[in-house]
Amino acid sequence: MKYITLLLFSVLVFSACSKDDEGRIPDVPVNFSAFLQNPSLSALNSAGGAVVINGYGVAGLILYKRADGAIVAYDRCSSVNPEQRCAVTLDNPNLTVTDPCSGAKFSLFDGAPVKAPAKRPLKQYSVSISNNSQLHVTN
Repeated sequence: MKYITLLLFSVLVFSACSKDDEGRIPDVPVNFSAFLQNPSLSALNSAGGAVVINGYGVAGLILYKRADGAIVAYDRCSSVNPEQRCAVTLDNPNLTVTDPCSGAKFSLFDGAPVKAPAKRPLKQYSVSISNNSQLHVTN
C-alpha cells in the first residue's frame, strides 16, 4: 500500500509540473476603448480590415473585422517563443499575420496557427461595442 501511495503521489507531482504552461503568452490587463468613428479605426468599417494598436497587451493589439461583421482582437505577441515578445505583422491581404522572428503565420479569422513552427493560437481578447459607436477590448 505504501508503494501505491508513493506511485500515485509521484504521478500527481509530475503531471502538475507539465510543460503545457510553457510557451503561453503572459496574462496582462487589457482595457482599450475607442470610438469606431475614430479615423485610426476606419479600416474596421469593412470586412477584412485590420488595425494595429500599440501600447496594450504584451506586444500591442490587432483588431480585425471578419466577413461575418464581428470584430476580433488579438495580442500581437507571437505564441512561438512568447518570452521574446515578437510582435506579429499584418500580411497583405489582411487574412493572416506573420511572426517576423520565426516565420510562423496565424489566421486573423480565429487566431489559429496556419504555418509552422506555430502550434498555439494567438491570444484573443473580448470585444464589445456599446451604443453602436464605442469599441471596448478587455480580458
